Amino acid sequence: MAESVDQLIKKKDTLQTRANELKRQRDTLHKKSKKLAMERDDHNAKIREMRNSINNHKKARDEFNERVKHSKQERNTLIIQHSDLKKKVKDMQKHKTLTSGVNINQLKQQLRKLENEQMTQIMSSQKEKKLIETIADIHQKIQNQEEMLQKDPKLKGALEEEKKVKQKVEKQHESMQKLAKRAQEEHEQMIELVHSLENISKKANALQEEIVLCKIEADKVHKDFIDHVNEIHELERTITTLEKKKTKEKKQEDASVAQKEASDIFERFKRGEKLSTEDLMILQKAGLI
Repeated sequence: MAESVDQLIKKKDTLQTRANELKRQRDTLHKKSKKLAMERDDHNAKIREMRNSINNHKKARDEFNERVKHSKQERNTLIIQHSDLKKKVKDMQKHKTLTSGVNINQLKQQLRKLENEQMTQIMSSQKEKKLIETIADIHQKIQNQEEMLQKDPKLKGALEEEKKVKQKVEKQHESMQKLAKRAQEEHEQMIELVHSLENISKKANALQEEIVLCKIEADKVHKDFIDHVNEIHELERTITTLEKKKTKEKKQEDASVAQKEASDIFERFKRGEKLSTEDLMILQKAGLI
């Protein structure tokens, strides 16, 4: 059974209500997607900044490491130089010691041994007194020997040169450590940024996934909305067709009634009955007079 115009209008109104709901739902999803995209873009902007910072820290770290490498090479060269000078001084001291007949290294070892005995062993006053005298005597011999060695101009020059080179080694080592520390600081800052970058990248990726799902849902709702709109338009066309048909049928029905009424009046006219002005107008409209 064909549906009536009223039923079709009711159905159209129901579809229109649902279409409006779908439109609001679609627009809400689009707004959500836009908001998520802005948040994702903010994260991506931070990611770009972090990557630039990471590259800068990496570049600085590598530059410091290269300087550490050169500094270490210079320090090692100085260490070899210092080692040669120490050997030179030791050989000169040994030669001088052999010449004087006093071995200063043996005296220092003996001194350390006797001082250790004095501190760790319990002894009589007489024995301790004798030990103290021996220690004092060795101190004096060492002092005399060192004074003699210091008076030697060649040895004195070698000692001064060895001392200067040693200071250079220490200074170079300190400089190398500072550079290594700076390199480590740059590395640690780079690693910290890498971890932060990983976290923000995860957030950006999660947002992107959510955006894709949101757009898929919005497209689905939009398709449903369009289907409803198309169905509404189809109903509107059907309703318009039915209303036109109904109007045409009513006109035909009205025309048939008017024609019958005019025929009746015309019969009265032919019988010679008196007609009213309205009757005459009906006959004229029907084309009978």
